[in-house]
Amino acid sequence: MRWIRTYHSQERPPAYFRRALMITLAGNIFLAVIKAFAAIWSNSSAMYADAANSISDVLYSILLVIGLWMSQRPPDSSHPQGHSRFEPFTALIVTLSMAFAGFEAGRSSLSRFLEGGESILLGVPLVVLTVSVGIKAIMFFLIRKAARESSSPGLEAAAKDNISDVWTSLAAALGILGSQFINPLLDPAAGIFVALWIFKAVIDQARENLGYLTGVGADLDLQKKFYEAVAEINGVENVHHIITEYAGPKLVVDMHINVDGELSLNQAHAICDQAIDVLTAFAEVDRAYVHVEPIGYL
Repeated sequence: MRWIRTYHSQERPPAYFRRALMITLAGNIFLAVIKAFAAIWSNSSAMYADAANSISDVLYSILLVIGLWMSQRPPDSSHPQGHSRFEPFTALIVTLSMAFAGFEAGRSSLSRFLEGGESILLGVPLVVLTVSVGIKAIMFFLIRKAARESSSPGLEAAAKDNISDVWTSLAAALGILGSQFINPLLDPAAGIFVALWIFKAVIDQARENLGYLTGVGADLDLQKKFYEAVAEINGVENVHHIITEYAGPKLVVDMHINVDGELSLNQAHAICDQAIDVLTAFAEVDRAYVHVEPIGYL
């Protein structure tokens, strides 16, 4: 007897996305405007680097709105497995916009460093950077909460970018202070540090979201948890096959289990239902395909 049942997890609540996207878009637009003003007013390389980063944040915020909206569309004839891959695709675009910001920040800061730098007046730049640190810290906690509640790689990328921005703004502030009290070169040096930090975040996020897009499987520890959880179900004699694959931000699990071949179809169906329920109880799982086979069938 070979029997298959599939299950699709529930849609993620749109409220998570609406709230997170409004916070992300409004916060980034506000910070981009005040940082651009402070950069022009102060002529600071570190401030310019941080402003470039915030301007790229506005771009990714808009892309995030589009990508997350598309990822929530239900399956159709063109995408029978759903549109969830649009989300990590959007997150990957976010990393590309961050890479551009890092390049621009690094280019400008290196040029200013080679020119010898200059002392930067305090006041406006430090006020703006202090405000930025506070806003970005709040955004980080709010977006991370939404990302965890919805298992969204797009929102997770945005949350990581927010905490990265906290450190870059702090570095820019230290550079401006250092240019005034220690050495003018500390301002462009801080700008270079900001650029390098951005590139580090780009590499980390690109690696994660490329895995989602290319169908990478779950790590061995998580697969073991799937195996052990189903193996404990009464009536499951063996779990002899398991394949996992990310279809967007969540996993598709394909599992074969052995049961007593003398069971009725209703009994086998009930055991399969339990296996489905156990697998989809994991936050990482979107869909589960369970194949029921008699003992000895491999």
